[in-house]
Amino acid sequence: MKKLLVYGKNVKDQDSTYIRQLFGSLRDLAFEVSVYKPYYKQVKNLLPDLDFPTVSDHKEFREEKFDLVITMGGDGTILNAMTLIKDLSTPMLGINLGRLGFLANAEKAKIHQALLKIQNGNYDLEERNMIGFRSDEDHFRDCPFALNDFTILKRDNSAMILIHCYIDGALLNSYWADGIIVSTPTGSTGYSLSCGGPIITPNCGNFVIAPVAPHNLNARPVVVDDSSEISFKVEGRAESYLVTLDSRNDIITSENKITLNKCDFPARLIRLDNTSFFKTIHQKLMWGTDKRNG
Repeated sequence: MKKLLVYGKNVKDQDSTYIRQLFGSLRDLAFEVSVYKPYYKQVKNLLPDLDFPTVSDHKEFREEKFDLVITMGGDGTILNAMTLIKDLSTPMLGINLGRLGFLANAEKAKIHQALLKIQNGNYDLEERNMIGFRSDEDHFRDCPFALNDFTILKRDNSAMILIHCYIDGALLNSYWADGIIVSTPTGSTGYSLSCGGPIITPNCGNFVIAPVAPHNLNARPVVVDDSSEISFKVEGRAESYLVTLDSRNDIITSENKITLNKCDFPARLIRLDNTSFFKTIHQKLMWGTDKRNG
């Protein structure tokens, strides 16, 4: 019997049918189930008879030794679930209740079939490298990693900032821009893509460094080996700047030292039906689709 945790952020009215299906199928297939406590409180309003143990934090999660995590939502839900899993690298299956769903690839209309495959071991595991974060101050102490990307951004409508970027101690470039993104291959289809960065297949050992709205038009995205150490020095008129790791954010000053490396542990994703990255790209970005005669 597989032991799993159901993780979600928000229960939306339009998702109620799929939430009922999930917990009904988990019961019918006799999984050993726990639920992330903040999500459980919302689900109980929808399913008052629901009775499962809950997990509140990483310490409790570690003690339970789960075989996998099922996320209900979109890619952002998977990013949030990583802050609960951390270095345990517990596999995640994302049931896509959102829109694009590059990470959450299980169809909401096929929840029971997905759980049957999990029960029978008919799935693949895919490891995704992450960004590891270090700072000379207490930034992101509990979760110093990102599956998608790290950013430095100006905080308001003030003038652009100057970001000096170093690779293994050597100056790469000094960017006059609204900010900068360092993306993993996983995050290359996110914010980095919208700033002109390339799409990188998930198994590549690279980071993408992409400026946000650069003043110099010859400042292009750069791909570097993820064995590199990336560091920054920020200058500007403002006293502080915004930094993010996936959906989490903090404030830094020009005095803070920030270093990025490949994280010591990966994220692990469950893949069903041998779904390839390229098939996902075709479906989500509609590559090869001609709407002119549709």
